[in-house]
Amino acid sequence: MERPAPAEVQMSQTILPAHANSRGELSAGQLLKWIDTAACLAAEKHAGVSCVTASVDDIQFEELARVGQVITIKAKVTRAFSTSMEISIKVIVQDMFTGIEKLVSVAFSTFVTKPVGNEKVRLRPVTLLTEQDHVEHNLASERRKVRLQYEHTFNNLMKESSKLDDPNCAEEETVSTRSTSVQSIELVLPPHANHHGNTFGGQIMAWMESVANVSASRLCWRHSFLKSVDMFKFRGPSTVGDRLVFNAIVNNTFQTCVEVGVRVEAFNCEEWSTGHGRHINSAFLIYNAVDDKEELITFPRIKPISEDDFRRYCGAIARRRIRRGRKYVTSHKEEIPLSVHWDISNQASLSNDNVEALRKLAAKSGWEVTSAVEKIKIYTLEEYSVLSVWVEKHVERPAHLAYHLLSDFTKRPLWDPHYISCEVIDWVTADDQIYYITCPAANGGKPKDLVVLVSRRKPPRDGNTYMVAVKSVLLPSVPPCQQYIRSEIICAGFLIHVIDSDSCTVSYFNQISSSILPYFAGDIGGWSKSIEETAASCIQFIENATDDQLISKY
Repeated sequence: MERPAPAEVQMSQTILPAHANSRGELSAGQLLKWIDTAACLAAEKHAGVSCVTASVDDIQFEELARVGQVITIKAKVTRAFSTSMEISIKVIVQDMFTGIEKLVSVAFSTFVTKPVGNEKVRLRPVTLLTEQDHVEHNLASERRKVRLQYEHTFNNLMKESSKLDDPNCAEEETVSTRSTSVQSIELVLPPHANHHGNTFGGQIMAWMESVANVSASRLCWRHSFLKSVDMFKFRGPSTVGDRLVFNAIVNNTFQTCVEVGVRVEAFNCEEWSTGHGRHINSAFLIYNAVDDKEELITFPRIKPISEDDFRRYCGAIARRRIRRGRKYVTSHKEEIPLSVHWDISNQASLSNDNVEALRKLAAKSGWEVTSAVEKIKIYTLEEYSVLSVWVEKHVERPAHLAYHLLSDFTKRPLWDPHYISCEVIDWVTADDQIYYITCPAANGGKPKDLVVLVSRRKPPRDGNTYMVAVKSVLLPSVPPCQQYIRSEIICAGFLIHVIDSDSCTVSYFNQISSSILPYFAGDIGGWSKSIEETAASCIQFIENATDDQLISKY
């Protein structure tokens, strides 16, 4: 007998002018309505009873859809817990003249069942048919952990941010957000209700997006468009006849994007007359904006004035960190291998490119301090959705000894728990070796392995910085195997800077690939300290090194 398919629904909609904005692009609010509808139908298909939206996770919009194209939304239950379930939503746009399809977005919603009488409905497990179903089932548990500890993580990050220097630079022009404050009101009518008689969650999200868009546009007076949603959280229901008041304001800007916070309060007739409503929804939406040449504009920096301004300013920074950390548990992109093929006839060029890539990464501007503890500072840099991490450590040992210990990757498992084994498989030159590395499993999956080129450089006579550059390479003699997931390092390594004869600064850089991201995500997001712990272990390893460990093979 054929096993039943998981609860899944598919919705296709032709984009009409009524669904579009003034530029002929699909309105983000309309798309949010369709997403919420499809997710609800998938949830009810699995549960067999009425369900309502509890929250919507990050939504990243990768492509714009236009009038005349067809939007297809696929919604599927990835995992059922007790009375709640996670729904994955995939949105595809197709051009009807070329047939070309593009991914618009992937989102994850949480739905809860409505009790039948006084009895709670216990959900049956989801039937898993494919390997991808099992992967999503496992990741759903990780995503749920992030949701449940969100408030705790956010509060901790807010405490940390108060200890860091104000990221505003005195020489930069800053603006107040007072002019971006927007209020709007909607009367909930029967067409705005869902099939349960409550205000349709997708309609509320659409109204929130509309008022947030106005707020973002007032900061730059350009065409702004929704790039991502931090999280919609439904705190309570509203019904037909309620007055919904929407308040939006810009919280902070980050180069080419701006975060807008929206709060929704509902009032029935009595509450309306007294002015005391119910807080039913909050969300934080991230916008980009383009100029007349369709190029992304850079938003001005924000200057917090009041205590409330500063709270919202710091909150936006904390949420951004959490979003970065959540990327790997909501990631939908298949990683495109970027490793270069190792060519012995071109080894000098490949080695120099390896070193130059690390030098360029370290020299980039825009690094932001995300953590500072004693001898360790952690910075992050995000450029066009590419995330990099810089871990700076102060070490009480001479730079040349730190270089000696860190450039020998066979010693790395002694201090780095992210490395199980590391062996030389090709001794190219005295300064260049190719290593085979194995790493522990992340989130219950298979362990990972890598093949990397490690290129070492001592400083010139008038220099004081040692370099150890790392990059994955493709080696035919070491093909991927079923036991491991072959991963890659795009650009990583150490810069070791001389302070004096007895101390140095060790900086570790890593341009994070999606396969490596799980090892960094918790630290970036604020719910783990493994990077700090590994950095502390590295410092201890260097400062406590014995004579045997200092014996060089080189």
